[in-house]
Amino acid sequence: MELKDIDLNLLVVFNQLLIERRVSKVAETLGLSQPTVSNALARLRKLTNDPLFLRTTRGMEPTPFADRLAEPVAHALRLIHSAVNQETPFNPTTAQRAFTLGMTDIGEIYFLPKLMEELARVAPGVTVSTVRNTTVNLKDEMEAGHVDLAVGLLPQLKSGFFQRGLFKQRYVCMFRKGHQLDQGPISLADFTQADHVVVVSQGTGHSKIDALLERSGIVRKVRLTVPHFVAVGHILQHTDMVATVPERLAQALALPFNLSYVSHPATLPEVTINVFWHAKVHKDAANEWLRGLICRIHTDPSRM
Repeated sequence: MELKDIDLNLLVVFNQLLIERRVSKVAETLGLSQPTVSNALARLRKLTNDPLFLRTTRGMEPTPFADRLAEPVAHALRLIHSAVNQETPFNPTTAQRAFTLGMTDIGEIYFLPKLMEELARVAPGVTVSTVRNTTVNLKDEMEAGHVDLAVGLLPQLKSGFFQRGLFKQRYVCMFRKGHQLDQGPISLADFTQADHVVVVSQGTGHSKIDALLERSGIVRKVRLTVPHFVAVGHILQHTDMVATVPERLAQALALPFNLSYVSHPATLPEVTINVFWHAKVHKDAANEWLRGLICRIHTDPSRM
């Protein structure tokens, strides 16, 4: 097969099929009709003499040959995309641009207020929407270009992604002011005897803390389990329960909900909070500007 025989648009469709696995979704993403996508796939099958994708109950599954083509094609498309966009300027003061950020509920509580305040000052035409990593496949959505950046403790974002550390943080114990433990450092015995609300934060590194406590033989009296951190402030404010939370979240919740927090009595690791972006937007001027802004207002060198 010669390069002159290959239409670049066919490779774009191929790459998107690897991500979406459904012809209808590829058509929607690329702004094409479903027959156009099907025709592109038929042409590719003829060129490669391979079916490339097989219909299954899970969608269009790639053949072994398609799997071998996946990374070289994606890499080539990234290079072409970077080459044709490297001179595209981004002026935040005049830009009308919508960004989508992947964040946990902690990220929305901690990062968004300061970010939106800064955007109002330096980029009034820029708007932001967020998606939760628990409601979408964040890796696939970033590969597809549907999500521009992600912020948080997101260990699933590895191959194909860049990252930059913002800060490290520890875990603390949090409870309402006036709680019987609100008298300074607490012991491990105090911790285990208290009633606990536990947050099962699926899809983030925070969920590993509960497993670490269990492996350490620390048994808590769990009264309540919730799937996210967003309600923790309300819950602690009106109960005698205790929560194990990241320190930056504790800082954000303490004053509005009249809460206190102290050092955790268990030996828990510090975690690094990063901003992530996919390799395909590494040279994109708008993406580069936004992640630079986030790093400028949220990086804490003293906690790295």
